[in-house]
Amino acid sequence: MSDSVNTPESPQPPTTPDGEHPDHAPGVSIRHTRAKGEPRFPDGPKADPAGSHFERRIRSFQPRRSRVTAGQADALQRLWPKWGLDIDGHQRLDLAELFGNDNPVVLEIGFGMGEATAQMAAADPRTNILAVDVHTPGQGNLLNLADRDGMSNIRVANGDAIILLREMLTPDSLDGLRVYFPDPWPKKRHHKRRLIQPDFLTLAATRIKPGGTVHCATDWEPYAEQMLEVLTAHPDFENTQADGGFAPRPDFRPLTRFEGQGLDKGHVVNDLLFRRVQHVEQPPAGA
Repeated sequence: MSDSVNTPESPQPPTTPDGEHPDHAPGVSIRHTRAKGEPRFPDGPKADPAGSHFERRIRSFQPRRSRVTAGQADALQRLWPKWGLDIDGHQRLDLAELFGNDNPVVLEIGFGMGEATAQMAAADPRTNILAVDVHTPGQGNLLNLADRDGMSNIRVANGDAIILLREMLTPDSLDGLRVYFPDPWPKKRHHKRRLIQPDFLTLAATRIKPGGTVHCATDWEPYAEQMLEVLTAHPDFENTQADGGFAPRPDFRPLTRFEGQGLDKGHVVNDLLFRRVQHVEQPPAGA
């Protein structure tokens, strides 16, 4: 999951209709000198929305500083109040109210710069995507893409996905979960930081409707093997593949530019597609 819990770039000077500063080259970040304590996006995502209200624990993401372009900054300022959500853990979300309709909702954890998310939203406008990340440039870029292409089925959430699942989503409120190319944490001592773990799946299962899907993809083969092992062993999920193995890449998951570059270099990308099972309560013995 990409991350940037550091304070994001500050509001930028007036921009052109395309969202760029008139004296600024497109795609190049700009800096702004702020007074001490001044928020960088007064109307945008907070640096740490949940603050210290929740327990300390090992997280699957780490802070990563990155610059914000003028166009991304403009999108955050204009669109965050409309399509953004800070994960503060203090409210239960009504997803129908959040999206303005009763369409199915899929949670995507870690969307990077948001290009694939935008493509999926455009291809399936009757599915709502709640996209979670903490990478400020990516948040701004995804909002910009949604606005440019007139897509109203995307909401961008900022913060810890665990807090979102546990504190803010209601049982059986999701139709699916997508985790594409999460941080593989390749060193053995860091494996405990990987997102796809039994405890995470147990939590996710309480929020995904029976029949809903968990779709993961990774280009790190050892992590793919661990994902397959953990998902296969979990009682709340079943593999959609009859052979119990990896799934072909579904048509709805776009082949990203970076994934294509990896494939050209011989990387192997594995998809996993599991279904949330419906447990049938057994009658008491002798009933």
